Amino acid sequence: MQLIIVTGRSGSGKSIALRVLEDLGYYCVDNLPITLMPTLVHAVVEQYDKVAVSVDVRNLPAEPSELTDALDFLPKKIKPEIIYIDSSDQVLLRRFGETRRLHPLSQKEMPLADALAVEAVMLEPLAERATWRLDSSDLTVHQLSEQIAERVLGKTASRLIVVFQSFGYKYGLPTDLDYAFDARILPNPHWVPELKPLTGSDPAVQHYFEQQPLVTKFIHQLQVFFETWLPHFQRSNRSYLTIGIGCTGGQHRSVYIAEQLAKRFADHPCKVQVRHREASRHRQPTNT
Repeated sequence: MQLIIVTGRSGSGKSIALRVLEDLGYYCVDNLPITLMPTLVHAVVEQYDKVAVSVDVRNLPAEPSELTDALDFLPKKIKPEIIYIDSSDQVLLRRFGETRRLHPLSQKEMPLADALAVEAVMLEPLAERATWRLDSSDLTVHQLSEQIAERVLGKTASRLIVVFQSFGYKYGLPTDLDYAFDARILPNPHWVPELKPLTGSDPAVQHYFEQQPLVTKFIHQLQVFFETWLPHFQRSNRSYLTIGIGCTGGQHRSVYIAEQLAKRFADHPCKVQVRHREASRHRQPTNT
């Protein structure tokens, strides 16, 4: 039986994840006390081959050791996979403000910001054991649903999904990266007036980078590194690998390098995707 535990801070998207898993054929249980996990699994193991359980801060045991004991008491042949979903404090505060819902810990008259901080600490034992970590701060409902489905289906199909993601360090390091490579040491077209408003996807910027030996060397060495190690990730039963390429603003260097790497691995047995986290920040307004 495949068991997936969905957890994370309130407002991050656990309910969305559980709905996606239900659509994928999982028997889903929402908000189960984790101490009852072994009881549930023993009760349904003969009836269902795919089970997903949502766990949140309301039903965590008082002692972290009880949480560990509950997970370790599962049948030996069942290895739970944990999806931990989170968002930045700023985004969670905004979401709670928009929905006007109470945070589970706010019922104790705790300010929302404090409740989010306490919740993160309480969930840390689960976060440390997470199979997948997702940051939903910049994701729409549809994007979050797609990422969850991709990871679960990729695991089922035993096909590694590799995501090359560009980002800007000035906006913070993405929390769901497996690797992060810093391209800020490379020549920057930001200082070329005619290239400044463009992105790494534009032909003029691409031509600029093609003339830069350091950029070519950077991409080549990353290609060699991942050509060496991707087969090992596949053999280790990994389903998802997120490789971050960062520059200052996530507009030129990181975008170009992420797209070049994706092209070079297009014929690889893994499934390759490209994401540009800061794309919406640099989208040029259209004239009306």
